[in-house]
Amino acid sequence: MSTVIDAETQAEARVLNGTLRKFRRVNEIIGKHGKDPSNLIAILQDVQEEYRYLPEEIMTYISTVMEIHPSAVYGVATFYAQFSLEPKGKHVIKVCDGTACHVRNSQWIIDGLREHLRLKQGVTTTKDMLFTVETVACIGACALAPAMMVDEEIYGQLTPDKVKEIVDEIIAKEEE
Repeated sequence: MSTVIDAETQAEARVLNGTLRKFRRVNEIIGKHGKDPSNLIAILQDVQEEYRYLPEEIMTYISTVMEIHPSAVYGVATFYAQFSLEPKGKHVIKVCDGTACHVRNSQWIIDGLREHLRLKQGVTTTKDMLFTVETVACIGACALAPAMMVDEEIYGQLTPDKVKEIVDEIIAKEEE
């Protein structure tokens, strides 16, 4: 019987330790910016950079530590398009569908990319969490239309085949 309790206690300790590690990083981020509510956006940006999205339990924790209502944190997180409440892949691909890109067949790029990554309708992130595909209104590269952005790098004058090459290069680098 004592070995069962021991195993349960050890399991609880592992969960608690993991939770403390998770919040330790959040505490470092809050410590970097300070607890003033005017720093909330910067804190959420850093948290999202760390976790690739804003987990609900971390937003609740932030509201508690900063002594602001959880709805205020959630309101900021849902108001700004830069924030995501869903996990994103390691590489975020933003395909431009602004006017210049649209008239130069960005839909072919979007369709080809989704097909190559085997993303079903309504799904934006690959099962292996390597890629998230988003369609955006403009990335400011109209002269390169159709264009897309992978993380911070812009690719232009795209074709479906060129997009596949870019994705395959990223996959190959990840497998090294």
